[in-house]
Amino acid sequence: MSKQQRYVEWFRSSAPYINAHRGRTFVVQFGGEVVLDPAFPNLVHDIALLESLGIRLVLVFGVRPQVEHRLVERGSSMEYRGGRRITDEAALAAVKEAAGAVRLEIEALLSMGLANSPMAGAGIRVVSGNFVLARPIGVRDGADFGYSGEVRRVDTESLDRHLHDGDVVLVPPIGFSPTGEMFNLGAEEVATAIASSLPAAKLLLLGERAGVTDAADALVSQLTVAEATVLLARRRQQGFDAADEITRHLISAIQACQSGVQRVHLLDRRVDGALLLELFTRDGVGTMVNADPYDTMRRATIDDVGGLLGLIEPLEHEGVLVRRSREKLENEIQQFTVMERDGTVIGCAAGYPFRQEGVMELACLAVHADYAGGHRGDALLQTVEKNARAMGLNRLFVLTTRAEHWFMERGFVKARLEDLPVERQALYNYKRNSKVLIKTL
Repeated sequence: MSKQQRYVEWFRSSAPYINAHRGRTFVVQFGGEVVLDPAFPNLVHDIALLESLGIRLVLVFGVRPQVEHRLVERGSSMEYRGGRRITDEAALAAVKEAAGAVRLEIEALLSMGLANSPMAGAGIRVVSGNFVLARPIGVRDGADFGYSGEVRRVDTESLDRHLHDGDVVLVPPIGFSPTGEMFNLGAEEVATAIASSLPAAKLLLLGERAGVTDAADALVSQLTVAEATVLLARRRQQGFDAADEITRHLISAIQACQSGVQRVHLLDRRVDGALLLELFTRDGVGTMVNADPYDTMRRATIDDVGGLLGLIEPLEHEGVLVRRSREKLENEIQQFTVMERDGTVIGCAAGYPFRQEGVMELACLAVHADYAGGHRGDALLQTVEKNARAMGLNRLFVLTTRAEHWFMERGFVKARLEDLPVERQALYNYKRNSKVLIKTL
């Protein structure tokens, strides 16, 4: 496939995401390290692209390295206690300077309109303001945190008005009190409070790591809030506190999801195009924490046979799925994954491995009509793909009579019967005349 063809395929596959994200509000948070990176203009150009696609954006930036640099120049330093910063008058002055300088730099990059730049004709309007009300942390465990504060309230009415008018809202890590005082805030806390208060559809946290990894150091692409809560408790038992970025991001993700944010994404800021790859590709590049607490995915057991029959029999009568007897289901139950809500099976998929050929057959992918939509079919497909990869298999094939385009939108390509394992070719039902599709994993 040529470079041009690959681009066309990518653009086509991104179309459903472009449509789904239009008109939604996203909060994007990044630290001062991102601003210092030579690749920062690329991130700003990607943000401008999101805005041009109709996404409502709130940008929250941090200034920790900029503040520390200024303090070192003045013979001072920032003090921390339990992962929290202590802000004296000298540190607050450095925070004000750094926040102002970084804000102007971001505004300048978002205002670029040169004909030879990626933002030619973008016409982005940026606003900033005192959207965050704060209060002092005070004295905790004997330590006076000075001008370090925590979010008290977010002026969501003003924020929403600017977003409705098409403005990109830029928010510094600073909060203001009704008495006119100014407080140094954590950028993650500000972003989480804003996303929770609006509420935003997504909170995207750009950090120094790719997201959450497992014991084998492999990226965990998706977590439920319950799973994130268990992981956070484990990290705290291991001695991680707020100084640890993943711990902070898990805290933010759990709080945001519990407050109405649908998805929180933990991304590696060092990956060029991380925002675009996460938002407009199926697999993404980070860890997504999902707010939906109702649907769970698990391996099927013999107790699920009745629920599976109730789910697939209507589709068998319509000719969408191949008929399966109770006995066949019982014998093959270990190949099935089920999606369950409140004890009811609402979706399923089966994966039959052909280890010698390095492939797996995807079969019996179904979602109950009452729960169609919501990307449940995608979640089941991704689970089967994950299982195939875990077995060391590198291809997935499916036979379908009705859903050819759905699968092709998700990376499958047309294939021939001869491309299937010989054992599977022998079982092909010529009367159904199913289309053969294959995906490379």
